[in-house]
Amino acid sequence: MESPRATPGSRRARRRGRPRHRVLLYVCLATVAVVGATAAGTVYVKAHARDNDVSSAAAPAPSSSVSASASGEASVEPVTEPAVDRDALLGSALGRVTVPSGAKVSAAVLDLDSGDSAAYGDSAFDTASIVKVDILAALLLQAQDAGRHLTVAEKAYATKMIENSDNASASRLWEVIGEAAGLDAANKRFGLTSTEGGDGALWGLTQTTAADQLTLLQQVFGDDSKLSEASRAYIQGLMKTVESDQRWGVSAAADGAQYALKNGWLARSTTGLWDVNSIGRVTAGGRDCLVAVLSKGTVSQAKGISLVEAAAKAAVGSFTESSQASQASESASASASQ
Repeated sequence: MESPRATPGSRRARRRGRPRHRVLLYVCLATVAVVGATAAGTVYVKAHARDNDVSSAAAPAPSSSVSASASGEASVEPVTEPAVDRDALLGSALGRVTVPSGAKVSAAVLDLDSGDSAAYGDSAFDTASIVKVDILAALLLQAQDAGRHLTVAEKAYATKMIENSDNASASRLWEVIGEAAGLDAANKRFGLTSTEGGDGALWGLTQTTAADQLTLLQQVFGDDSKLSEASRAYIQGLMKTVESDQRWGVSAAADGAQYALKNGWLARSTTGLWDVNSIGRVTAGGRDCLVAVLSKGTVSQAKGISLVEAAAKAAVGSFTESSQASQASESASASASQ
C-alpha cells in the first residue's frame, strides 16, 4: 500500500527504477538457488556414501565376475564353488570295491567337520550285534525320562554288551527296554525311519539301513541329540574300548587308533551265509567321520570283514580325498590370482 504522502512525481521515479531492482533480485534469487542445490547435492552424496559404503570405484556388474569401474579399475567378485555331489562320489568309490558274488554292501558317511553326508544303497540288513549300541541308547533315553541313573547291574551288562559283544548281556537289556516295542519307540525319537526291532528275543534280526545307522551315530556322537552329554560320553567310552579281537571294520579307514566302533556278525541258519556290519567314528586325513557299513551274503565271516573294511576305506576316502583335492584347487587358484 502506498503512503498517502507520496507525490505523482515520486511515483513515476519509483516506477522507472523498478526494472533494475527486479533484475538484481532475480540474479540474487538464482544465485541462492544454485548454491542451495549444490549444497543439497553435496549433503545427499555424502549421506548416500555413508549409508551404502560406496567406494571410489563403481560397483561390479551383477552379471559378471569381473567388471570395469568408472575410473577404469577392475573389480573382482567372489566365485561360488559348485556343490559337491557326495552321493555320486560315494557311489563311484564303492563301485570300485570288489563285492563277492551274491553278496551286498551298503554304506553311509557323515563328515562332522563340514556336515556333508552321503549314503550308498537303501536295502534293509540284519543288524546282528551292531544293534547293541541302539539297545544301550534306548536304555539311557528311558533312564533320562525316568530321572534316574543306570543301576550297577545295568552298567555291568552294558559294558560286557559293547566291549565284549556279550549276547547274554544284550538279551537282558533287551528285556529291560521292552524288546522291539521299546527299541522302536526310542528310535522314533532318535529320528530313525527304516529300523524295526526283531521279533521276540531275536534282537540280532532287527532290520535297519546304513542311513539309519548313521542317524543313530549322530545321536551318540553329535551335539544335537536326544541323549544327554553324559549319556553320549558313556556310550562313546565303551565303543573306544572294545576288546582287541573286535577292532576291525570301519577302523580300517582310520588313522592309527583314532576310532570308536561296534561290529556285528551273524551266520544265518537258513542260508549259511554271513551278515557282517560295522559302525563308528573314525579320524582320517585330519577329518572326523561317522561311518556305517552293512553287508550280507558272504560265504564266511572273514570274507565279510574284508568286504566291510574295503567299503569303509572307499567310503571315507571319497570324503577325505575330495576334500584334499578341493583344498589343493583353492590353493592353486589363490596363487594364480596373486
